[in-house]
Amino acid sequence: MIEREWTPGFALDVHAVLVPLRRGRGDPSWRQDEGGIWRTSTTPDGPATVRIARRTDGTVVAQGWGPGATWELDGLPALLGANDTPETFTAHHPLIEDSARRRPGLRFGATRRVWDQLVPAILEQKVTGTEARRSWRELAWRFADPAPGPAPQGMRVPPTPAQLRSVPDWEWHKAGVDSARRRAILAAAAVAHRLEAAVELGGEDGRILLRKVPGIGVWTAAEVAQRAWGDPDAVSFGDFHIPTVVGWALVGRPLDDAGMLEVLEPYRPQRQRAVRLVEVSGFQRPRFGPRFSPRDYRAM
Repeated sequence: MIEREWTPGFALDVHAVLVPLRRGRGDPSWRQDEGGIWRTSTTPDGPATVRIARRTDGTVVAQGWGPGATWELDGLPALLGANDTPETFTAHHPLIEDSARRRPGLRFGATRRVWDQLVPAILEQKVTGTEARRSWRELAWRFADPAPGPAPQGMRVPPTPAQLRSVPDWEWHKAGVDSARRRAILAAAAVAHRLEAAVELGGEDGRILLRKVPGIGVWTAAEVAQRAWGDPDAVSFGDFHIPTVVGWALVGRPLDDAGMLEVLEPYRPQRQRAVRLVEVSGFQRPRFGPRFSPRDYRAM
């Protein structure tokens, strides 16, 4: 076990920064208990488990286990948003201004690792969150390695490219993953080492690199960019819910992607920060219809 301490020189809400990395309450790679937040990752040096907590004096204390622990702890400031610049953001709407004022510790963290964010993002394509999270849990539990160190029971490291490339077709079906998402994951696994360069490129260039893989579009690339390099401008265009929420919050009516693009234009190059501030503002859009029901691909 190794340990690092870091004292941020800015307002920081550790939970708010890290919670976008959690894929549902049962995510095998993310847990929270009285000791802090636990997360696992693949790194260039191997698997790692990290526990992050904050003392009353504001110092962040992180402990790491596994071959990749040093790599992970070296990136602790970036993970908690040290490279983010929310102070340069200008709100153009009272709701966003109020949300930013009430949430000064909300920042974009950077895991510096594409693969771990890419697989769950692909699994979330065109399905409900319930379906995607179930598939992520089953793939991690059945094909990934246990978390290094004294991690909470049941934690797993995200499955590696090699592990997912070895999964038989019928096991994908058993995990509820349809053929389109399976093909996208396997295509990404074949070039996973090259995709990590997207972190260094950052911004739109990094997203363009990810979109060179068949099955990875604007939405998936944005979801990865928000987490892997803390991209505050990477809006998840193509999302089923976001344009509607942003539309009702900012202009009082639902929008499509084109309308949301226009409304968010004044916030460039921090459009996703505006979206995130809407999402955490507490605003509730009107509901007029039934929820989209999850499908069970295992029964097909």
